[in-house]
Amino acid sequence: MAREIISTEKAPQAIGTYSQAVKTGNTVYMSGQIPLVPETMAMIEGDIEPQIRRVFDNLSAVAEAAGGSLADVAKLNIFLVDLANFATVNEVMAEYFTEPYPARAAIGVASLPKNAGVEMDAVMELG
Repeated sequence: MAREIISTEKAPQAIGTYSQAVKTGNTVYMSGQIPLVPETMAMIEGDIEPQIRRVFDNLSAVAEAAGGSLADVAKLNIFLVDLANFATVNEVMAEYFTEPYPARAAIGVASLPKNAGVEMDAVMELG
């Protein structure tokens, strides 16, 4: 099956050897997003809540570039440096997603690129 590389200037450009997303058939595999501001490639200022919002905005931009939206996300992986921020993730996620929610994992990690507090990746299925 052919692979289509998804790229948009509305999300941070890759900072390594990866693509923002890869589409195979109707499935889109979105690479991990950290709270980078696309225009400046700098980390967003503030505590964990604006970081979480920026990550969802970045994922949303990639989803739109692939022809979908966050409503099409089937699986979401969330990586947190501090699992005490789990409740904040749930609060913010409820603003970006409606039921039925995607399958999800939340994983505590020791560190993330650029000292981010959160990173997320997703798998999206297009109709």
